[in-house]
Amino acid sequence: MTPEDPHILVVDDHREIRESLAQFLKKNGRRATAVDSAEAARKAIKENRVDLVILDIMMPGEDGLSLCRHIREANHIPVIVLSARAEELDRIIGLEVGADDYVVKPFNPRELMARIDAVLRRTHALPPDVEAPSGDAMRFDRWTLKLAERELVDDEGVTHELSTGEYRLLLTFLQRPKIVLTREQLLDLAFERGTDVFDRAVDTQVSRLRRKIEIDARTPKLIKTVWGGGYVFTAPVEKA
Repeated sequence: MTPEDPHILVVDDHREIRESLAQFLKKNGRRATAVDSAEAARKAIKENRVDLVILDIMMPGEDGLSLCRHIREANHIPVIVLSARAEELDRIIGLEVGADDYVVKPFNPRELMARIDAVLRRTHALPPDVEAPSGDAMRFDRWTLKLAERELVDDEGVTHELSTGEYRLLLTFLQRPKIVLTREQLLDLAFERGTDVFDRAVDTQVSRLRRKIEIDARTPKLIKTVWGGGYVFTAPVEKA
């Protein structure tokens, strides 16, 4: 193994699962770190470069869904969720908080490896964040997006409600200003993976978001259409 090999963080309170999975990953050319809690995972992510997180949902203390949400919003590291529950609702919830894939226990390690490789290939094909401002809020044009509250506030202090889809789409644009994003890339970055979402849904969400942040949605200045390419967010973004 070399420093260039993908570094996988395994987070599971079940010792046998996390250690055997970490060993399997190492034997198959991946670097792996295994931890037993969300607290330990946060520390590992802070101190190391992590390429992907394999995360158990049901853990004592902070659960996997909460940690997944934090990882996706703070670090944008891809996450594969593990769960002993196969119900459709649990799978949807996992995807809604930002998981890139959902695997039910017990699982075949080789199938999980294939899913890891697929997620990493897809992630590496996406444009990187462009030194997006970190902190509690992001400011652009006459707007401030409060990240913790998921609130959009105008320059007069009035709060404008955002749907989950609108919030994710706006955050995706703010993290990658002045980069052309295709509809396919926006589907991967801003929408729930694994659900029946199509290109037209991106256009619909963009239209809704434009009606909220543009002075005139018919002649948008902030989110511009790139014909044949997708969309680009044109305004400078700064830490608020």
